[in-house]
Amino acid sequence: MEALLSGIELLARWDVVAALLVGSIGGVMIGSIPGVGPAVAIAILLPATFSMEPIVGLTMLLGIYGSSMYGGALPAILINTPGTATNALTTYDGYPMTKAGQARRALALAYSASFFGGVFAIICLIFLSPLLALVAPHFGSREIFLAALLGLILVILAHRGQIFAAGMLAAFGMFLNSVGMEPVKYTRRFTFDQNWLVGGVDLIVVVLGLFALSQAFLLLADKDSAPEAQPISGSMWGGMKEIFGLKRVATAASGFGVVMGMIPGVGEFTAQFMSYTYAQKTSKKPELFGKGSPEGLVASEAANNAVPGAAMIPLLALGIPGEALTAMMLSVFYVHNVVPGPQLFQNNLDFVYALYIAMILLNVIVLIFLISSTNALVKVITIPTRFLGVIILTLSFIGVYSLRNSVTDCAVAAGFGVLGLVLKRLNLPIVPIILGMVLGGIMEVKLRSAMARVKSPLDFIDRPIAAILAALLVLIILMHLRTLIREYRTGLGEAEQDHDLHDTQMR
Repeated sequence: MEALLSGIELLARWDVVAALLVGSIGGVMIGSIPGVGPAVAIAILLPATFSMEPIVGLTMLLGIYGSSMYGGALPAILINTPGTATNALTTYDGYPMTKAGQARRALALAYSASFFGGVFAIICLIFLSPLLALVAPHFGSREIFLAALLGLILVILAHRGQIFAAGMLAAFGMFLNSVGMEPVKYTRRFTFDQNWLVGGVDLIVVVLGLFALSQAFLLLADKDSAPEAQPISGSMWGGMKEIFGLKRVATAASGFGVVMGMIPGVGEFTAQFMSYTYAQKTSKKPELFGKGSPEGLVASEAANNAVPGAAMIPLLALGIPGEALTAMMLSVFYVHNVVPGPQLFQNNLDFVYALYIAMILLNVIVLIFLISSTNALVKVITIPTRFLGVIILTLSFIGVYSLRNSVTDCAVAAGFGVLGLVLKRLNLPIVPIILGMVLGGIMEVKLRSAMARVKSPLDFIDRPIAAILAALLVLIILMHLRTLIREYRTGLGEAEQDHDLHDTQMR
């Protein structure tokens, strides 16, 4: 009880409240602009949060992270263009409802489903994080190494059809992390006698380049556009009640979001498609899905808004990020010497409670803001894309330069911006690079620490948790190989059928 009151006291400060408002409302606005997204906004704001107190900086980033998907539903429903990539499935049923003259109903359903999923995930976070933190003290160096390796493999395998590329990009991220002074004996690695490489490749410089600058280059290179959207008339409050009639779908979708959010590398897309498929298979009107089904819209929005809260569970309990945005937040923890994991719950429980309360408040703030300001946000959708590109470019370079007042950092960020642009043009993933840098650093330190007490390979898995993690690694790889073999045989069989059909037609 004392820790809870201390957490409330931490939040009851003007700077924390201001950060929460800026993050929550700013996240909605950023999410509602197609082509920007939360990763760009968080990347730009990261340098500024390093000079703030941990609770202030993290509250702002959490606000953007948790609220951007709310805003992303707005253009997805009104103009068939998702504000964020994770709102793509919302267009399936949201836009058909708009064409049928039910835009207000669709938005009300999306807002209420997002709120339901967000709060549901936070409740799970409150109950599951301490339980995981109780197990976490049994994690030694080898267990943390195996957990980080498991997370990295899951991230790679999540990119179906691009596994080789994702693996190479993750390895490239691990290589970037190894540049500079190595952490044990402090010898130089891969510096090539260049003094500017002695300090290593800064994670924030890479993040700003790959996410923010690459998006700016993309917006500036593409044709300028300014989408049009019609204003919404009437009150949203009436449509909010409809979620109670769809609580089964909303609960199941939120559950999928929580489970998928806790698994590194899986995230919103898998949660959405699983919840959407479940909703369609259990619906009394499955023929409406893709044509304006309220159940499909609720399934999509509840699932993707449950993921951010769930993704905080492994971050807070184990200090292991599951995707790029939580990896960025981890850097804020480290800058302020706040180490996520069991010690966070033992020594900074008031800080943890403050984060929980902040996440609940941001959902309430966002819901009220959206209901009262939807028509104002409609105007945000129409901002020209090249103007956005110039703003992002300017803010990104300001953020990079403010880190160390270094022009070299700006040049490195620009280089990674070009790399990010090339990867986006080739439709290749960027996230594995960031997670390779973050998880690679954790893996290196823990592996070198564990090897001092390991005499043989079997000694590495002679403890229960290490053995379970190693078994999971082997099982996941074997299951993936089985899937690949099955797909290969199916493709081979289809090719033979096509060949036989062709021979028959020739005769």
